[in-house]
Amino acid sequence: MSKVVDFLARVAIPAGIALSSLQYAMYDVKGGSRAVIFDRLSGVQQNVVGEGTHFLVPWLQKAVIFDVRTKPKNITTTTGSKDLQMVSLTLRVLHRPDVIKLPKIYQTLGLDYDERVLPSIGNEVLKSIVAQFDAAELITQREIVSQRIRQELANRSTEFNIKLEDVSITHMSFGKEFTKAVEQKQIAQQDAERAKFIVEKAEQERQAAVIRAEGEAEAAETISKALDKAGDGLLLIRRIDASKDIATTLAASPNVTYLPSNSSSNSSSHSTGTPSSLLLNLGR
Repeated sequence: MSKVVDFLARVAIPAGIALSSLQYAMYDVKGGSRAVIFDRLSGVQQNVVGEGTHFLVPWLQKAVIFDVRTKPKNITTTTGSKDLQMVSLTLRVLHRPDVIKLPKIYQTLGLDYDERVLPSIGNEVLKSIVAQFDAAELITQREIVSQRIRQELANRSTEFNIKLEDVSITHMSFGKEFTKAVEQKQIAQQDAERAKFIVEKAEQERQAAVIRAEGEAEAAETISKALDKAGDGLLLIRRIDASKDIATTLAASPNVTYLPSNSSSNSSSHSTGTPSSLLLNLGR
């Protein structure tokens, strides 16, 4: 029994040491990642290790894992436009490291390379590009401004071995003075359009009045010619029709009383020259 225990002790201890050493000598590179090996003797090795399980020399070597997937980064700055208007911009940058240059990135910048580089060059590019446009041009030519920023920022990031997948302006706001000036300009344009409409309406009404007056003049001229030619018989007929309408209206009213005039009143009216031949008693 003692021999078995001694054998297990001789085997188990070396096996445990071997397994522990093997565990420290293995490392995994997950999907979307790459590894750079740091050697205590030679420094950072220039080869990039791909995905999978790999081996290294424990204690002497260390694996530094980089995430090489595309990541977003927001850059915010406040700067002045060409016409000295204050503009607040937020830029969204999709970036990833240049895989081949990972050893150099680790040597010069470290794992937080994006935090060290993108905010500084992003602010610099934004300030230089925005200063070339007026505030109104930043609104009307937003796509051109975005392209200029993307091109300039891509050139600068290449110097630091960073690749940009997309650059876009997500937010743009101006100072209170400019915003108030834009609102006042819109109000003035609306007032100008309203005044233009009023002028056009008055012109249309004037033309309509001229046409109406010309029509009435032509109608009056036609009637005058007809009267000169046929006499005033038409006027008499119209007068009789109007009298009939008035009599019909008065007869239907309950507050109107018709009193025929007597002979004495007729004689007195003839003598006095009064043309009335009837008496109308309007109601209370």
